[in-house]
Amino acid sequence: MAILYALVARGTVVLSEYSATSTTANAIARQILDKIPGNNDTNASYSQDRYIFHVKRTDGLTVLCMADETAGRGIPFAFLEEIHQRFVRTYGRVVLSAQAYAMNEEFSRVLSQQMEYFSNDPNADRMNRIKGEMSQVRNVMIENIDKVLERGDRLELLVDKTATMQGNTLRFRRQARRFQNTTWWKNMKLIILLVILLLVIAYVVTAFVCHGPTLPSCLK
Repeated sequence: MAILYALVARGTVVLSEYSATSTTANAIARQILDKIPGNNDTNASYSQDRYIFHVKRTDGLTVLCMADETAGRGIPFAFLEEIHQRFVRTYGRVVLSAQAYAMNEEFSRVLSQQMEYFSNDPNADRMNRIKGEMSQVRNVMIENIDKVLERGDRLELLVDKTATMQGNTLRFRRQARRFQNTTWWKNMKLIILLVILLLVIAYVVTAFVCHGPTLPSCLK
């Protein structure tokens, strides 16, 4: 049997558990519940001899199972996902205030049935390996995000450099715009001066031809 033990807990309060064999899994499971840090959602695995304890915590509800190391991670995490959905669907908000082992008499049978199904049914192996692989992808994504967070100082430095570059770009654009405006006004002044100069030259030539500044011979 691939999955040998499972429990459902709120924090460190065990609400239901089932073991398919005589082991110390329950004692180790409680140590793991004490170890899980904070209240954030978690997917994790802990090794113990040739067994792996897989843990999934979502919205304060923890589902844990012990599986043989040969089972990999796909099937156990697919099992945990299925148990979590069934437990929430069955008990809803009651789990928020339930006492220890309040659901054990009823739900331990569900744990037993699902452990048998996920351990031995070929359909579970084919269909739920996909779910397990999706869980592993999420784990990798979470791990990658954690690595990025560890490089927070580098990210802050990168942001600072980016902001500086953007500021420099804006200043360059403003300076370029001012330069273009200045050049345009200079060109306009030069054009105006040339037009005035041409008008003056035209007037002087006309006055010479017309024998005086009042253009007497041309205005008769």
